[in-house]
Amino acid sequence: MKLNSAQVKQTLSQFDAEVLPDDHPAVTQLNNLFGNHTFFLDGTGLKVLEPTETPDMEAQTGEVVSLADWSDATLTSLKPHEPELTGVVIVLEFKH
Repeated sequence: MKLNSAQVKQTLSQFDAEVLPDDHPAVTQLNNLFGNHTFFLDGTGLKVLEPTETPDMEAQTGEVVSLADWSDATLTSLKPHEPELTGVVIVLEFKH
């Protein structure tokens, strides 16, 4: 899920991570591996948001999905794995 700047700001207010800027050298490779997403890095690894199916909710939400874990203690190398739902749901915007 590719987020706009307001959605990135909303996500970071609810999720302790850093956004990987679109001009970061790794983004092209990550897009080739995982599709067009806004990528986040946290203390455990690489994450993205996937839209959640919640028709009865009053808000647009996305669930944090883990794509890769840090493979070293210095947090400089990632080891990809099968996408894993984290159970963390982010409210992106309220529907009117």
